[in-house]
Amino acid sequence: MDQQFWDEMYGESEQRFSGLPNDALVTEVTGVEPGQVLDLGCGEGADAYWLAEQGWKVTAVDISQVALDRAAAGHPEISWQRADITVTPLPARSFDLVSAHYFPIAHEPDHATLRGVLDAVAPGGALLFVSHDPTEFPEPQDHQHHFDPYAYYQPAEIVALLDDEWTVEVDDVRDRNRPAAGHQIKDLVLRVRRAG
Repeated sequence: MDQQFWDEMYGESEQRFSGLPNDALVTEVTGVEPGQVLDLGCGEGADAYWLAEQGWKVTAVDISQVALDRAAAGHPEISWQRADITVTPLPARSFDLVSAHYFPIAHEPDHATLRGVLDAVAPGGALLFVSHDPTEFPEPQDHQHHFDPYAYYQPAEIVALLDDEWTVEVDDVRDRNRPAAGHQIKDLVLRVRRAG
């Protein structure tokens, strides 16, 4: 899942996603005092736009230049950055909220990328991590192009890496209610907070 993969995926259509902010983001962040937020895997920018409208100062990061070019149009108030966070470290303890929706972080022996994501959360800040429930994925028909959700960190694995500086505030399985064809995979929603 390198830059070429994502650029090709976004390049297949004029608009890949609905343009609506993710449900879990709206649920978890509505009413929260805005501050500095990092939107990881911002894609076409729907979450970043919504956060900016709520008063957050948004840094939106994606590996795909195609997605960023599309997202940035007309939204200069957001800091759009192309980066591969497996290569480029995130700024440490800088964000009141790190939001990662369906952002695939591949397992690593030293957990370096995930630890970098956690380290980006400022004291008193939170990580909101949302993934598709891996138990809901249909059996692959084509093993050559099979996406294995278990190759990527799931919320329970993130919780297992936390020390006593962190508090788990939300750890839920939720239905998705999106206008979409086919099977709606449930979400795993994790919100953890670093001590202030």
